[in-house]
Amino acid sequence: MKINFILLSIFSFLFFSCEPFITEFGDLEDAVMYESSSFTEPPENITSPKIVTWNIRFGAGRIPWTYDSCGDRVLLTNDELMENLNALVNFINEMDPDIILLQEVDVLSKRSGYLDQVQWLLDNTNFNYGAYASMWQAQYIPNDGLGRIDQGNAVLSKWKIGEAQRIQLSLRTDQSSFVQYFYLRRNILKTKIEVPSSITTDPFYAIATHTTAFATDDTKQKHINEFYDVLSSIEEDAIFIAGGDLNALSPWGWEHQYDFCYEDQCDGDVCDGDLENNAIYEGSYFNHLENEQNLLLPLYNDFYSAIDASNEINTTINFTHSTWNIEEENSNYSSSDYWNRKLDYLFSSNSLINGLTHQDAYELSDHAP
Repeated sequence: MKINFILLSIFSFLFFSCEPFITEFGDLEDAVMYESSSFTEPPENITSPKIVTWNIRFGAGRIPWTYDSCGDRVLLTNDELMENLNALVNFINEMDPDIILLQEVDVLSKRSGYLDQVQWLLDNTNFNYGAYASMWQAQYIPNDGLGRIDQGNAVLSKWKIGEAQRIQLSLRTDQSSFVQYFYLRRNILKTKIEVPSSITTDPFYAIATHTTAFATDDTKQKHINEFYDVLSSIEEDAIFIAGGDLNALSPWGWEHQYDFCYEDQCDGDVCDGDLENNAIYEGSYFNHLENEQNLLLPLYNDFYSAIDASNEINTTINFTHSTWNIEEENSNYSSSDYWNRKLDYLFSSNSLINGLTHQDAYELSDHAP
């Protein structure tokens, strides 16, 4: 798997622009707010809202993108993009969530035809309001013709989003300052939603994040801690639902596997155990940290999980990620065969019911909702 994500070669003229090529965000900023072009009357007499988290891979489906699977694709054709986005929308409309937490959403990026996916998703679903927080915003990335990029987290809701904040997460420290300048600035998107009184009269928050995938320092630990701290700081009388792609294994999945080099390797990659120098282990090995097995335990211990811990012991039915599709030569494959690890989670201040991993969405993204 190619994971030398942004080893940039760049001409000096790029540094003489009047404006910076990369947006460097503050620690706390207002998120970008959206509204659907056509309002759909939201449900009012509802007691248990349905909430989903999904890394949608910017509408690329299972196309072998050069940076996260064994391919050389950087740009999607318009036909590919619209086919994938329409399939995503059909699945979202079939699930019919009241609130959805999205990761890897593109806004006016070259690779996805300069389409504002937040607005497009709002206009083609029953959601009325959205909030967006960019984690990678650059006027120009020279690698492989990637060009303009704006990718981040989004929260879409049937009910009005009254407030939305972008909370900056720590930057990686295992990169040169040059590479770090062009790299992702991950965040937590915290939204306050005006849900109907039948759900609660207390403040209600929906919070999305996407923590680091490739760091070999302690950035993953920092991101999980910062996510936990945001949840812990919410006022006592409030209700929250929070989650996303945490890029960490369940505390109960370690007896199954924590090294996915052989599953992720591309032609020419070698799984040699050289964790420091072989780049494939950055995204495929989950024991870089001394305490990595326990990264998510504070979240499980102090909050409620959509998938109860007792069901995480057998994690297979709740795996949510794989780097590419199985070759479909054998019609006996089941949907669970397409996933090999769990990276996506939902937690709440209140008990959750009917948690379900939608493994049948294996063609729509490299993550399951």
